Amino acid sequence: MSNLAFLFWLSLLGLTYIYVGYPMLVWVLARLQSKRVRKEPWTRGLSIVIVGHNEAHRLTRKLDSLFRSTCRDLIHEVLIGSDGSDDNTAEVIAAYPDDRVRLLSYDKRRGKPAVLNDVLPQCQSEVVVLSDARQELDPSALTRLTAAFADSSVGVVSGELMFRAVEGATTAAEGMGSYWKYEKLIRKCESRFRSVPGATGALYAIRRDLFRPVPENTLLDDVVIPMQAIESGYRCLLETGAIAWDEPSQLASQESVRKRRTIAGCAQLIVNQPRWLLPWRNPIWWEFVSHKLARLVSPLLLLMAMATNVLLATSPVYVTILIAQVAFYACALIGWLYQRSGRKSRSLGLPLMFLALNATTVAALWDAARGRFTAAWQRTA
Repeated sequence: MSNLAFLFWLSLLGLTYIYVGYPMLVWVLARLQSKRVRKEPWTRGLSIVIVGHNEAHRLTRKLDSLFRSTCRDLIHEVLIGSDGSDDNTAEVIAAYPDDRVRLLSYDKRRGKPAVLNDVLPQCQSEVVVLSDARQELDPSALTRLTAAFADSSVGVVSGELMFRAVEGATTAAEGMGSYWKYEKLIRKCESRFRSVPGATGALYAIRRDLFRPVPENTLLDDVVIPMQAIESGYRCLLETGAIAWDEPSQLASQESVRKRRTIAGCAQLIVNQPRWLLPWRNPIWWEFVSHKLARLVSPLLLLMAMATNVLLATSPVYVTILIAQVAFYACALIGWLYQRSGRKSRSLGLPLMFLALNATTVAALWDAARGRFTAAWQRTA
C-alpha cells in the first residue's frame, strides 16, 4: 500500500470511528453492561443556582418555571449570581414574590466559573441544581433530575435540553435538531454504560460536597465540574425527561458562535486538565477522548481524505468514493443556498450543519491557540 493510500484509509477510518464507530460501540456496551441506578423521590431540600450577566429580561419567566415544579416545596433557596450586570436585575429580584430568591451581586464581570466558585459554597442544601436563565424548565424536570441521588454512586445528574418546534424552521435549524438527537443518543448510552463526560449546562445537579473550584478561565464549566466528580469515583448520568426547553438557532452563523466557544473549551481541557489524557487518572478515559477530543481532529481528517482521494482517483474504487465525497459537499452547499433563500430542507440540513461544525472547529482551535476567548458571556440571542 502506498503512503497516499495509507493516509487516505487512515483518515477515512478515523472519521468513521469518530462519527459512527464510537457511537455504535458505546451503544452496544450500554446494552451489554448497563449499570442499574436506584431512584427514589428526593425528599430533602434543594438549592438552585442561576448565574448570568444582564439577564433581567429572562429572570421572571425562569423563576416562574422553577416554582411551577412538581417539587417546588423542596426548593430551599434560589441564588442568583449576577456577574457584573448593569441592567435592572436587582429590581427584578426585589420585586419577585418569593423570599427564597436571593441575589448575590458582583460588581466586576469575571465570567460564570468565578461566580460559581463564590456562590456554590454558600448553598445550604445537600444537592445543588445549576441552570441558565435562558431555558424554561418542564414542571417535572427537578423531580426527575434528583431521583437518582438516592443511589450513593451518583454524583452528578444532567438534564435534557430539548428544542421547541418552531414554525418555519430554517435548514440550519433542521440540521441542528438532527445533530442534537444524535448527540443525545450518545450521551444516553454513555450514561447507561458508565458516565457522561460532562453535563448539559442548561440544567444539571451535583452533590454540594463534590463541588471543587474550577479555574476562572474555564470555558466548559459544565464539563469540568462533572468530570471532577467522576475523578472522585462518582457517576455522571443523563436523566431523560428532566427537560430544559430552548429554541434552536435559526442561522448556522448563530449556532457557530456557541459551538466555537464549546469547541475551544474542549481544546482548553487539554491544557488545563492534562491528567484526563491519562487512562490511569481518568475513570472514563475512553469516553472522554472519543467524545470530547477526537472531534477536534475531524477537519484535518476531512481535508486529508479529500486531498488523498483526488490524487488516488485512478481506479474505480477511489473514483466512486470521490464522487460520494463531492456529492456530500454539494448537498451541504445546496443546503447553504436554501438557508440563504429562506427555504428549508431537513435532508440538506444535516450535511450543512456537519460542515459548519467542522469549519467552526477550525476557527475555534485558532481562537484557543491565540487565547481569544474569555469565560465571560458572549450573547448570541
